Amino acid sequence: MNYDVIIIGAGPAGYVSAIRAGQLGLKTLIIEKEKVGGMCLTWGCIPTKSLIESAKLFKKAGDLKRYGIDGVDKKQLSFNWSNAVRKALAVSSKLAMGVEFLLKKNGVETIEGVAVINSENSVTVNNRNITAKNIIIATGSYPAKGEDDEIGIRELYKLETLPEKIVFIGHGAVTVEMAQMTALVGAEVYIYTSEEQLIPGLDEYINDYIKKIIKKDKIKIISDPSEIPDGAVKVNTRLRKAILPESKIEIKLTERGYIETNEKLVSSVPSIYAIGDVTGKSFYAHAASAHGLFVVNSIKGVDAVLDIKKYPINVYTYPEIAQLGMTEKNLKEEGFEYKVSSFPLSANGKALISGDTEGEVRLLSEPIYGEVMGVQIIAENATDMIGEASAYMSMEATIYDVASTVHAHPTVSEIFMEAGFEAVDKAIHK
Repeated sequence: MNYDVIIIGAGPAGYVSAIRAGQLGLKTLIIEKEKVGGMCLTWGCIPTKSLIESAKLFKKAGDLKRYGIDGVDKKQLSFNWSNAVRKALAVSSKLAMGVEFLLKKNGVETIEGVAVINSENSVTVNNRNITAKNIIIATGSYPAKGEDDEIGIRELYKLETLPEKIVFIGHGAVTVEMAQMTALVGAEVYIYTSEEQLIPGLDEYINDYIKKIIKKDKIKIISDPSEIPDGAVKVNTRLRKAILPESKIEIKLTERGYIETNEKLVSSVPSIYAIGDVTGKSFYAHAASAHGLFVVNSIKGVDAVLDIKKYPINVYTYPEIAQLGMTEKNLKEEGFEYKVSSFPLSANGKALISGDTEGEVRLLSEPIYGEVMGVQIIAENATDMIGEASAYMSMEATIYDVASTVHAHPTVSEIFMEAGFEAVDKAIHK
């Protein structure tokens, strides 16, 4: 059977591109060897964020008296790991069913199995040879292989109780998120890494802030294996490697082992595209989905530019961290003059009401026209707030635009306006 598009992998890159292809009338087939939703939906992004939310609520529950709520004995509070995991996986299951419904609704055919690329226009799955005008590789990535005595995040979910001592081996957003989450609910937590920057790509200012969070939550960073405590459960959260589909034709790889693509996400084979983690361009689900939409639109003749710098970096710590655009290091390396303006949550009414006063917003702007070049947010809902920054930067907005945008009061988002005024002249409430 011949298709317009065959997509290998049904994670955020694959299923989003499949739904979009179906909406545009393309005859589409998606092949997935495990569950629709991929790593992000089934055991990555969604379950981990659910567990982080449970940990945050546990932390806040011990401080309810300050909010006028009596009757809660802080000493009686305990964290039920298996129940928290059960809730997390239930959310994942519900979302996965929603994705399956949308695929069917938009006429996308699905096959469960392992795809082998036979030629530039054909694949084999379950002993069936299938042809297509275009093939999209969306096979994702997986944590780099650990030692025999290490477990992965999926194995951590299967534990009845949370270990008393945990060592997360690796660095990056997932490592930091999981380390803080388990520390908040009472575990003795270590991060084993030799990397100076805990989360690559983040501004140095933000990485320094993360180290303060780590220290405050009594998480120890170690680089010597002799410092790993006896009896600690080792969890592998190393940075991921590409999951490459089996192929009988040569598809060029980068030095790091990812599929090499051009600016249109076309591989070395003109009819084969690669999107998401497997390209090594980004390891965030929203970037993978954006890749998918871009490629499908491109197949339909829509000419656009893929600007990876406008994809936000989200870190679901407590408080959350989000970044968009250039960092101070980027600006210095490219010879830009720039200005940093910021505004703290400690002076924001809504943050004071909720008690989440830790954090700030930072704007990096060029001094001549005032264009916003980068945005960094530390706040309880930073990962939601960064969407406003995306709108500003997509429109090449200036600090004057930010300062003149009216925000409802009281809201945490007012800190954008204040940082804008700080860049122009002086913040109103600072």
